[in-house]
Amino acid sequence: MAQGSAVPAAHGAEGWRHWAGTASAVLLALLFIVAGIWKLSDPLATQARMVQALIPQSLSLLVALAAGIIETWAGVMLLVPRWRKWGAWLCVVMLAAFMIYFAVFYNRLQGADCSCFPWLKRVVGPGFFISDAAMLALAGLAAAWSTRSESGRHALIALAVITVSAGVLYGVTTFRHTGVSAPAEITVDSKPFPLRQGRVLVYFFDPECMHCFAAAKSFGAQQWNDVKIVAVPTVNPQFAVNFLGDTGLRAGVSFDQKLLREKFKFTDPPYAVALENGRQLQAFAFFDEKEPVATLKSLGWVR
Repeated sequence: MAQGSAVPAAHGAEGWRHWAGTASAVLLALLFIVAGIWKLSDPLATQARMVQALIPQSLSLLVALAAGIIETWAGVMLLVPRWRKWGAWLCVVMLAAFMIYFAVFYNRLQGADCSCFPWLKRVVGPGFFISDAAMLALAGLAAAWSTRSESGRHALIALAVITVSAGVLYGVTTFRHTGVSAPAEITVDSKPFPLRQGRVLVYFFDPECMHCFAAAKSFGAQQWNDVKIVAVPTVNPQFAVNFLGDTGLRAGVSFDQKLLREKFKFTDPPYAVALENGRQLQAFAFFDEKEPVATLKSLGWVR
């Protein structure tokens, strides 16, 4: 009788673990698939965020594409029961690697934007590690309470499909950023301003973004060769004038960001576009000690 009563209890415990593991896997899968597809949908913007996170620029595009591909693949495997344990352990490895990386560079990255997921703004700080630890716990539950994975060949086929799709998206994005024609006219400092005459640098910024602040200070320190600068706040336009004063950037201010962003596609500032007689000559999504000043010098725009 004692042995007979223990059997239902065991089945009940197994059922509870199964559903808890499944719920953890599905929730984590949604987070990783959305994050991965978001990164792959605009690889150039993701590359810029990697540079901001101290990834060397020479490796930033590779890291951006790899992060998007692996996150998407991990999310897909979490959704498929026969691949779930593999996907969960892959998430464990990625989350642990993220936490170790940001812990090592914490002093340099503290307070910096870490927008790994769309619509979820995070900065490097205690909250970052708490949220990653919560996701790590979900991944651990999914790994521990999932059945043994199988059919590795089909999982690799899924990885190949995601990789090819990422390559196509990168090609489309690169093509979309070349040779764009600017609007004929915008409003700058409450006056009409022609964009198709001479050299114009359009600088998109968030007044509360530390990377935007550093980029604007760098622009403000340059000697420009017959270049007009137009600064466009993407949020909080009421702080734009103070931002320019604090950074020393001499520029006109335009609030026509909606019109301009219909032409110049990007995700997050800082972002700049060099226009020659209304045609996009160069777009700048990377801002560090060398760029984009080095490229602007090679173009003859700064001395």
